[in-house]
Amino acid sequence: MIEIPRRFFITGTDTEIGKTVVSSMFMSSLDATYWKPIQSGLEEETDSQFVQRVAEVDDSRIIPERWVLNAPMSPHASADLDGVSISLDDFELPSFSTRHLIIEGAGGLIVPINWKHTMLDIIEKLEIPVLVVARSGLGTLNHTLLSLKALRDRGIHVFAVLMSGPYHNSNRETLRHFGDLPVYELGQLTKIDKSSLQIAFSQLVSLES
Repeated sequence: MIEIPRRFFITGTDTEIGKTVVSSMFMSSLDATYWKPIQSGLEEETDSQFVQRVAEVDDSRIIPERWVLNAPMSPHASADLDGVSISLDDFELPSFSTRHLIIEGAGGLIVPINWKHTMLDIIEKLEIPVLVVARSGLGTLNHTLLSLKALRDRGIHVFAVLMSGPYHNSNRETLRHFGDLPVYELGQLTKIDKSSLQIAFSQLVSLES
């Protein structure tokens, strides 16, 4: 079973990779608080609203975003459209009273938050372990290994990779070998609600299990 740090950051190898579903899964199964520092895009519900609705948690376990931007674009571009400026100094680890704190990034690692800094700079500043969410299928090896290298080059601890999508034993074994860390598989979820997420959490498949 996956060993979960008290505080950790969920990043992904791309946007729309499943970070928010994974965040919801942890929130449905752990005594945890959720924080999305930057929300970029307001066409539907925010990621915080999705996590709260799907995991069925109350307001006390959701920390408000530091920045909420209108356009579904990279934070630096969306901030420009909104006429605001995001600073790396805007982000500090929040206080929380639950056992775990889950922080979800926006997009992938090298996504700009302004014209100088990226999401990777926020992770480095917060100094907490990272879970990398990756697709299970074609293309994931290059994207995931590059993401791991970017994190490790900054001295950031990655405690696991979680593959999202249809089970893929070859990719899982390859990422574990070249990434030299635990690799888990979430599988393909046909339904996303609290019950299904709790089942998925209890059935996380690891090469080492």
